[in-house]
Amino acid sequence: MQPLVRLAGVSKRFGSGTEALSGIDLTIGAGEFLSLLGPSGCGKSTLLRLVAGLAEPSAGTVAWAGGARPRIGFVFQDATLMPWTSALENVRLPLRLDGRLPREEQRARAAAALSDVGLGGFERAYPRELSGGMRMRVSIARALVTQPAVLLMDEPFAALDEITRNRLNDDLIALWAARAGAMTVVFVTHSVFESVYLSSRIVVMSPRPGRIARDLAIPGPAPRPAGFRTSADYAALCRGVSEGLEAAMA
Repeated sequence: MQPLVRLAGVSKRFGSGTEALSGIDLTIGAGEFLSLLGPSGCGKSTLLRLVAGLAEPSAGTVAWAGGARPRIGFVFQDATLMPWTSALENVRLPLRLDGRLPREEQRARAAAALSDVGLGGFERAYPRELSGGMRMRVSIARALVTQPAVLLMDEPFAALDEITRNRLNDDLIALWAARAGAMTVVFVTHSVFESVYLSSRIVVMSPRPGRIARDLAIPGPAPRPAGFRTSADYAALCRGVSEGLEAAMA
């Protein structure tokens, strides 16, 4: 797998004096699904923002292959939709702000992105008319509409019920697999079960200041086969990752 971005000696200290990250060395490969797993406050979201270019490291470097940051989509924990307009217009927003595509092509791409996340037919719906899971699907569609090379996701399913969360996990890994290595996903979570189900690789982080405690490859097909969540293989992988997390916390 070709390296996409390398973080070397990355640390982050905020103006308040809080040290969020210390000495992060991490290479993210093109086309992988990488989860950042760790307890609340360990710097997972800060690391994601450094990769996105939304913040700068206090020390160290973030270097992209080819020298330039590729197109990035970002999905936050809250759907952050505009309540006064439709699902289609929420998804279309990045294309409208970019301004390079004709209006009709923007609308066509937004409709296609909604279809990709299972919301075909809901183009005219307003956020208040959608469930929490549907609003998150709109947020994912908005991140995908620009056809990003990198999708960054900051605990997007944390506030959802288990059934909705599992369905969105299924859809997300299917969307990633369908792009056949054309999109890299970096996913922040504090759920062992979610990280094992989604990822091709899990980076376990220690409590603040965040450091990389474990770097674990997760084998298995994507999308996951029926029954994977109740299989012995899944249970064994979850047990191994849980042990790694417990060791990181010790």
